[in-house]
Amino acid sequence: MAEERGRAPGPVHVDGEVVASKRVGAYRHLTLTAPGVPERFRAGSFVAVTVAGHVARRALWVHRVRASSAFGPTLDVVVEVRGSGTAWLAALPVGAKVTLTGPLGRPFALPRDAVSCLLVGEGYAAAPLFPLAERLRERGCSVSLVVSAPDESHLLSALEARRWVRSVTVLTADGSVGRRGHVADHLDELVERSDADVVYAAGPAAVLAGAAAAAERAGAWSQVAVEVPTACGTGLCHGCPLPVVGEDGVDRVVRACAEGPVVRGDRVRWDAL
Repeated sequence: MAEERGRAPGPVHVDGEVVASKRVGAYRHLTLTAPGVPERFRAGSFVAVTVAGHVARRALWVHRVRASSAFGPTLDVVVEVRGSGTAWLAALPVGAKVTLTGPLGRPFALPRDAVSCLLVGEGYAAAPLFPLAERLRERGCSVSLVVSAPDESHLLSALEARRWVRSVTVLTADGSVGRRGHVADHLDELVERSDADVVYAAGPAAVLAGAAAAAERAGAWSQVAVEVPTACGTGLCHGCPLPVVGEDGVDRVVRACAEGPVVRGDRVRWDAL
């Protein structure tokens, strides 16, 4: 299937500001000004934010780009507290200054034709699928979205997504909302039901591997947004190894932040990740 990957102009290193902060379930949603970044953003790229007292920056998926009459274009990012760095980010008050670089990485490639697409996401890592759904609908694609999480508090924007997609399937491991179960157990059914030509996935490695395998069994293409811890976010430190199989069939290791984070699902060596 012919696809195109619109690569924006190079990233910029800018000083921004927190203009909104709210807690939604288990996550902290931050709205940031970042001069020049929203205009360059493509779904699937990310930003790297400098964290006080830490050498390594924190890579954050962009959940949404907004137009604001007060601040100009802004970025929405989703933070899940996992350590001191993300705790610092989540605690930033409105008006706090932030330094960030972006957009970084390779974004999702978009089909040239109007095709059927299945988007599969779990937890906060589903964030890049929402701007992707908007772009796919603009191209006339039929878009089905699956959002999953361990419980209701960790679901991301399931209700908001309905404005952009044909159907939304919600899965929670504890059955607190939507269907009970793990998304990996339902992927074959979901791919078949959506009649997907392309499967896009974002989330933990098990979800990505399952989505790639289900797509391959159905004869569909797959693209996955791989989340590997990144120290710099720009590819300079080589600290985010991603094992893949090249177009020539040779195993190699690439940089997740530069050659990824979006890659073809059938190219990742999941057993070595």
